[in-house]
Amino acid sequence: MKDIRLVATDLDGTFLKNDKSISEDDIQMLDILGERSVLRVVATGRNFQKVQEVIPEHLPFDYVAFSSGAGIYDWKAKKLVYQQNLSRETTQGIIQYFVRKKMNFHLFRAVPENFRCWYFRGENSCEEFERYLEFHNAVSEKLPILKKLQDDACQFLIIFPNNPDLFFQIKSELKEQFDDIKVVRTSSPLDTNYIWMEIFHKDVSKGNAVKFLCDQEKIHHQQTFGIGNDYNDLDLLNFTSHSYLVDNGPEELKSLFRRALSNEESAFSQSLKKYL
Repeated sequence: MKDIRLVATDLDGTFLKNDKSISEDDIQMLDILGERSVLRVVATGRNFQKVQEVIPEHLPFDYVAFSSGAGIYDWKAKKLVYQQNLSRETTQGIIQYFVRKKMNFHLFRAVPENFRCWYFRGENSCEEFERYLEFHNAVSEKLPILKKLQDDACQFLIIFPNNPDLFFQIKSELKEQFDDIKVVRTSSPLDTNYIWMEIFHKDVSKGNAVKFLCDQEKIHHQQTFGIGNDYNDLDLLNFTSHSYLVDNGPEELKSLFRRALSNEESAFSQSLKKYL
């Protein structure tokens, strides 16, 4: 463990069990890391409000990189230390792109208010889009497409049937038009028959969030450990030196990183025990 000074973990499908509980072994490992002065970081796609729904306030983390790194929160000092939103010009351009295509999408407000969102209902009905909208109805409002937004925004979420070719086509078209964005694919947490496309500022990633903390704490990336379970963890696992993918992750990613047990088997603590 003398070679590791920072540990970063994804939440859903990694640190959290399927029922969103946390194993006692993983909680004990957080205490051990703290005793050894290792920085403990959450790196999740959840917005900060949703992080608070699954991580108790007393749990001994040091930082939370939320919304895939669009914001970083000092868990102990209880303050936001970093945020990165999309430019208004780019946001308006992407809105026009998806409105022209008549696709369903959500647009989230700027960090730290990015638990609130606007929505646009496209031409084709999408069961998962409607389920997501129903679940977030209290914090959603219809996108005013007839006038430009006067507010900053953090990210887009586009939900469509599981068609990888369509994902890469849209990603290519967007990258040709906008040079300041990052397009990320993530597996649907609700239904495997859908792809979720997320669009952020180009500097937003779990990996960049961890790099920010490493620079701040003067930690070399070779002294970092990361564990995740999905496509949106790639930037994290490509940055950290000791990188693990849990057994419940996508098959096509398993050859790229060290293998860990599943999230149901305390993958976080079991992987770290090798370094104790």
